[in-house]
Amino acid sequence: MKIGFIGLGMMGRPMAERLITQGFDVRVSDTNPQMADIFGEAFAQSAALATAGADVIVTMLPNGQVVRDALLGAGAGLTSANPGTIVIDCSSSDASGTISLGVELSGRGIHLVDAPVSGGVPRARDGKLALMVGGTVDSVYDQIAPVLEALGDRIVRVGPLGAGHAAKAINNAIAAATLAATAEGLLMGERFGLEPETLLEVLNSSTGRSAVSESVFRTQIIPRTYAQGFALGLMAKDVGIADAMRNSLGLDLPMLQQTHAQWQSALHALGHAADFTAFHAYVEQTLTEGR
Repeated sequence: MKIGFIGLGMMGRPMAERLITQGFDVRVSDTNPQMADIFGEAFAQSAALATAGADVIVTMLPNGQVVRDALLGAGAGLTSANPGTIVIDCSSSDASGTISLGVELSGRGIHLVDAPVSGGVPRARDGKLALMVGGTVDSVYDQIAPVLEALGDRIVRVGPLGAGHAAKAINNAIAAATLAATAEGLLMGERFGLEPETLLEVLNSSTGRSAVSESVFRTQIIPRTYAQGFALGLMAKDVGIADAMRNSLGLDLPMLQQTHAQWQSALHALGHAADFTAFHAYVEQTLTEGR
């Protein structure tokens, strides 16, 4: 199976490297020319060259518009794609845009699958990501299953095209709300005189525990490392996608709306490139300023 891989950012690079180490024939491309030194002969100078003759094209890019541009716009990634080619979009794209893109690609005989990932860089390196897969009939899924299984050990087929991106946005919005609530709780405990490590132990031994408290707070927030490897701007983007979905569905979801507003404020204060775990520092700063 020949794979064209577009997008070698924080997550894309270890995912592409994982596919190569698992024996797939992979050609990669990225706008960062330094990736040529890392991938050597596997690096192509353009998306069009990376995807030429590919059976499967994987995109791991900042958002759906960039995916569209890489495939149909300036990137020209589908210039020589044959009917029957399968595109797997692992990016965090908005579901409505994915559905629209899928219709366009279908007209070319190309099948689009949305398969956003969760798990972070270490799990990407080890092939232990979670993948939320939408838009696959059994015949298509069977073809791409070896690729998905090389990337992740938790693969959930969530429904029609766009369902994967919808599930990812909802998941990250819940994670963002959980992180915010946990950060506020620990900082409130600190004001009272509780040691953060002690209160975190309480949470992780009781009903307040979450994946965020068990992993992110222990390894990144308590020691103030703030280096999980996922940009605050990307988390804020995902929360925004979820809130836009809420709005399009005509739903009043106060928790989601407040989470969106809070992460936008953190984004304005800390900038896109800050690690998402630095949200804790933002909450701490606002408490200090408000006293």
